[in-house]
Amino acid sequence: MSAEDLEKYEADMELSLYREYRDVVSLFSYVVETERRFYLTNNVDLQVRGEGAEVYFEVTMSDAWVWDMYRPARFVKNVKVVTFKDVNVEELAKSDLEIPKTDS
Repeated sequence: MSAEDLEKYEADMELSLYREYRDVVSLFSYVVETERRFYLTNNVDLQVRGEGAEVYFEVTMSDAWVWDMYRPARFVKNVKVVTFKDVNVEELAKSDLEIPKTDS
């Protein structure tokens, strides 16, 4: 496989993932962004753990969708993330869910 073929394959996978995201985003209430992944979920619990300078985040989600183009199944029943990096949790407003439809 040439470098050009690999780039085309990855571009096609990314476009397919975006289309899937566009189709499912209206099913979810929260966006959760970690260092490694981006999730859509309806249930999220963020806990700050540790003592003093040794702080980490524990994020628990259920019924989530994972933005990961190399993952064969993106819907997951339960997710638990433990990280020392920042975690961003946003509640989606209904107006945020209106993604423009394209002619593709």
